[in-house]
Amino acid sequence: MNHTLLVLNGPNLNMLGTREPATYGHETLADIGQLCQRTASQHELKLEFRQTNHEGELIDWINQARGRCAGIVINPGAWTHTSVAIRDALVASELPVIEVHLSNVHKRETFRHHSFVSGIALGVLCGFGSHGYRLAIEHFAHLLKA
Repeated sequence: MNHTLLVLNGPNLNMLGTREPATYGHETLADIGQLCQRTASQHELKLEFRQTNHEGELIDWINQARGRCAGIVINPGAWTHTSVAIRDALVASELPVIEVHLSNVHKRETFRHHSFVSGIALGVLCGFGSHGYRLAIEHFAHLLKA
């Protein structure tokens, strides 16, 4: 059985640690990547952790995951609210998806309240900071053991 998880991060998440720390915290994307790797290792899972500011590249990664990965953890960033193409790629992957956001998007601007991903995801974690990534990976570990 395949035990590889793909953790994808969308635009501007490469700026974590310096971008709006009151909203996103002081951890860098590298810090979050290390947390994800440690969590995956604890559960004997393989993990690929990626970030891009290019929508087509994210879609390519999702397409390539089909049949190769056990699931996708995704923080689509601003594409959450704008990209039907990412939603369609996630559906076409036929993989379980967990959506993660560092901040509670429902406490923010109204345009952030709608997600094209939430409706097709197993679950959504928002407002837990980097802990949301850990929870998503742990949930996949639980599902893969079941």
